[in-house]
Amino acid sequence: MGECQNGMSVDLFLHCSLVPAICIVFLLSFVQRRARSQPFEDRFPYLRGRFGIVVPLDFICSLSNRWSYGFAFGAIAPSVIQLFSESYAPFTVPNWAKAIVYLVGAIEVGVAYLPFFACLSTPHRVLGGVLGLLYTLTWLIVRLYDTISCPSGNILGSYEKPIILWPFFLCLLFLLGRFMYIIVKAVRIRLQLAEENEEDVHLHQFRYVQTLLKRPPERPEDKSWFRRKVYDWDPYFKFPNRMIGTSIISLIGLYMLTLADHSVSDFIFDNLDGLIDSFAEIAASCNETNDVFTSLISRMNEFSFVARRSWLATTIFSTLTSVTYTFHVLVCYRKHLKRLWKGQKSFLPEKFHKPSSAVSVAAITRYSGWQIAFTMWGFLIVHFVQFLFALLFVYAIVLPIQKGHFLSWLSSVGIILLTILLVIALVVVQIILVQVFFLQEKLSPTDKEKPLALNNRKAFHCFNYFFFFYNVVMGLSNCILRLLNSFIVGTWLVSRIDRTIMQRGYESSDPGYSTWIGMIFADHYHSNPVMVSFCHLLLGRTLEKRGPAVSSYATFSSNTVSPVGGRVRVRWLLLYTLLRNPALILLRKRTKLNQKDNQDPLLLARAITSQAQQAAELVNNKTAETEPTQSNV
Repeated sequence: MGECQNGMSVDLFLHCSLVPAICIVFLLSFVQRRARSQPFEDRFPYLRGRFGIVVPLDFICSLSNRWSYGFAFGAIAPSVIQLFSESYAPFTVPNWAKAIVYLVGAIEVGVAYLPFFACLSTPHRVLGGVLGLLYTLTWLIVRLYDTISCPSGNILGSYEKPIILWPFFLCLLFLLGRFMYIIVKAVRIRLQLAEENEEDVHLHQFRYVQTLLKRPPERPEDKSWFRRKVYDWDPYFKFPNRMIGTSIISLIGLYMLTLADHSVSDFIFDNLDGLIDSFAEIAASCNETNDVFTSLISRMNEFSFVARRSWLATTIFSTLTSVTYTFHVLVCYRKHLKRLWKGQKSFLPEKFHKPSSAVSVAAITRYSGWQIAFTMWGFLIVHFVQFLFALLFVYAIVLPIQKGHFLSWLSSVGIILLTILLVIALVVVQIILVQVFFLQEKLSPTDKEKPLALNNRKAFHCFNYFFFFYNVVMGLSNCILRLLNSFIVGTWLVSRIDRTIMQRGYESSDPGYSTWIGMIFADHYHSNPVMVSFCHLLLGRTLEKRGPAVSSYATFSSNTVSPVGGRVRVRWLLLYTLLRNPALILLRKRTKLNQKDNQDPLLLARAITSQAQQAAELVNNKTAETEPTQSNV
């Protein structure tokens, strides 16, 4: 099938879009004010402080417009997949310089799509909305014209582009609606028809800290089947823009890759069937009736039939596996981050408990690109391995049963299974003998297991001597089994960047896992709810001292006001802190007790604890008096 000649080249438009993209960024930079101006700018008062840095997207702390940025990532997905396939090259260079071409191509694609993100993040809403609307509309018109004028392709045939690019058009339409909403809202605020209600994006973190100060519920929350078995959402946690955008591009890329994979496989199997038919025609024309040749053609037809259906089945299964991994990575991100918030690092290898600061910050830059690439390559690798296992299953089990060789197949499989069961039984027998004869009795009847203490030592030495020779024989099968298990698990987890495929002690040799650890530590240090809430409280108190603060920093402090008196509340918080952190007792400022320099620290701690207990009694009395009122603390 020949390529359409009347369609506009999207690559050509990508080159041409660099000029309006640079102009848009330049204009947004002109209206962006810098905090500090340079001395030479005094000569040009109108330009003083202008040409600030345009930040397209905050990959660390930004939680606003998350789904808008996510659909913006979806709008750039086709170009990202093109970069992944290494088919986009702005110019031709020798083979040794291809890395430079790919870098230039990536920068060009980044500049071409920069207005999507810059117009969403700029504080100048009217200008950003108008420019973003015009730029998105231009891209949508060009893509629609290219799809309508030339819908066919070399992979899916007549309607390749509409089938592949519909997620891209959906994302562009969402961005159009978003920019229109930004313009309308900004105009209404300018005309004083609406108030500018600034959403507090850190409110979920404040509420999370409030749950830490509350008493845990007596009964656990009743959860639905979906929350217990499938996914349990957390109202006190929000995924950053980086994770949402990466997941959207991964899902769109999996969709496009699955279609391409299925179409290419159909093309290959059709050619294989044509080749088999050609062999059959050649044999018929030559009056060849050799049984060997006939059997060979029959086996080739059988292989084509089995391979086509095995490939289709494994395509579906590997796609579902990759999609599940994409969502499971988000669940693991939330789980690991919440563990770090609690100070739990036992789930990480010991060498990763204190990663380098430079490595952690660099991991933020690498993660999104690596996760997308790992997802794509993981799908292809897992698909091929599953295809091999499917062929092995069909030829070893299904076909012998279909051909009536059930008894011979059953005898062969029975011998293999009997050998495996005997090996397992002998291992279990060793454990049972040790449990019964070679361990001492339980120290207490309530103990679940016997203590790790030998009994009948002489008999155990004889037992160990004779099983030594048998375990040497078992070593070969266990070695092969260990290698096979490592291969299967490593292949299945190749796209799971949150897990290492290296054995313990060699985790640092896995660059993907090192990137994951560095990223979650960077997010932990920059988005810890306790630290963020403390900083907002500190800033809110500072603004209150300077004057009446009308900002979001007072949100948390206003929500934590207790009906109990201020002095009592402080005593209660002091008691709670000292009970949870006993080491702080010796570090407190002392007035009366400091007069005796040689006083025992234990007596000092007891005195302070008694004061805290008195404060607790006072809190209980006050709380009993105000029982109908529900405290926010």
